[in-house]
Amino acid sequence: MIYFDSAATTLQKPDAVSKAVGRAVRELASPGRGGHRPSMMAADTAYLCREAAAALFSVPEPERVVFTHNATQALNMAIKSIVTAGDRVVISGYEHNSVLRPLYATRAEVQVAQSALFCPRSAVRAFDAAICADTKLVVLNHVSNAFGFILPAAEIAALCRARGVPLIIDASQSAGVLDIDAAALGADFIAMPGHKGLYGPQGTGILLCKAPPAGTLLEGGTGSDSRSREMPELLPDRLEAGTHNMPGISGLLEGIRFVKRRETARILRHERKLLRRLTEGLQSISGVETYAAADEACQAGVLSFRLAGLDCEIVAEALGARGVAVRAGLHCAPLAHRSAGTSQTGTVRVSFSAFNTEREAARFLCILEHTGKKLRKQERNLP
Repeated sequence: MIYFDSAATTLQKPDAVSKAVGRAVRELASPGRGGHRPSMMAADTAYLCREAAAALFSVPEPERVVFTHNATQALNMAIKSIVTAGDRVVISGYEHNSVLRPLYATRAEVQVAQSALFCPRSAVRAFDAAICADTKLVVLNHVSNAFGFILPAAEIAALCRARGVPLIIDASQSAGVLDIDAAALGADFIAMPGHKGLYGPQGTGILLCKAPPAGTLLEGGTGSDSRSREMPELLPDRLEAGTHNMPGISGLLEGIRFVKRRETARILRHERKLLRRLTEGLQSISGVETYAAADEACQAGVLSFRLAGLDCEIVAEALGARGVAVRAGLHCAPLAHRSAGTSQTGTVRVSFSAFNTEREAARFLCILEHTGKKLRKQERNLP
C-alpha cells in the first residue's frame, strides 16, 4: 500500500513504538496508584514522556505537559476552561471542527479572521483587525489539515500578547513537523494529537499549559490529594482525571524520541521534497487542479487537489481499490474549504510522513493518471 493519509493518522511508525506498547501492556500498571514496581514503572514512564515533550516543545516544566486521549479532548479542555456563553472568540478561517463545535456548544460569539489561502500577511492583517478590547480568546490552527497552509503563529501570538488576549494553538498538523517553542509563543494552551506527527498510537494526545486553568472538563481520581472533593490545583493532576493510557503513553514516548532523533527540520525538508514532486506531477496531468503554495515556506506536507468533473469521494475510493490511501471530502474542516472556495466539492488530500518515499510519489502519479482516465471513460459510457 502507498499510505498518503498521515494527516489523519501516521500508520507507519517506528518499530520502537509498537514494542513499547506491548511492553506496557505486560509490565505497567497505573501511575500514582501504588508503591509497587508496576505502578512505579508506570509513573517513571509517564514522567519520561512529559520530559521528552517538554524538551521538544520548549516547555519550562514537564508538569505543564498534560496527557489527553487526542487533540479534540485537549482543545475542549482548553476552550471550555476559558469560554462561556456570549464570549467573543476570534478564530482563523482554517479551523477544524474540533475547535468550531466546542465553541458553538458553549454558545460563544465566533468571529472568523478570514484570509486568503497561502497568504500569511493576509492572516496577520485579519487577526490584527479582529482582535479588540472585548475579545475573550483567540484560537489558531497552526497548519491547515485540508491544505497544509502554515499560518503565522509567531506574529499572531505577538498580537495576542500585546493586547492581553489568551491564545490557544491547534498544533494537530504541526507538532513533530515544525519547530514549536511554547515559551516563546506564550500561548495559554497548545493542543496536539499523539498519533500524527509524533508517531504515537491512536488514543493519545497532549495539552501544553502555560498555567493551571481555573476550570476543569473532567473530575475524578488522580492518585493525589484524595481527601479533597475538588480536583487538585496543580498540573498535571488538575486535568488528568482517571486511569492513564499507559500503553499509549509508552508508545508516544518512543514516537517523540524518534522525532527528536530525526529532527523536525529534517522531517519537514523530506515532506516538502515529496510535496514538490507531487505538485509538479499533478500539474502535468490534464484536468487536475492543485492547491499548492507558490512559496513552499507557507506549506507543510499536505496537498489537496481535484480532478475536473469527477467526484472527489469516487476518486479516493478508486485509488483505495488500487492500494493508495488518501482522504477525500471536507476533512472535518468545512471552514477551511469555504476559505479556499472548495465547499461544494471538497478535495482529495494527500499527506506525508517521514516514512514515505519518492518512489511512492512517482507510483502514485501513474496510478492517479490511469484512474482518472478510467473514471472519465466510465462516465462517458453511462446511459
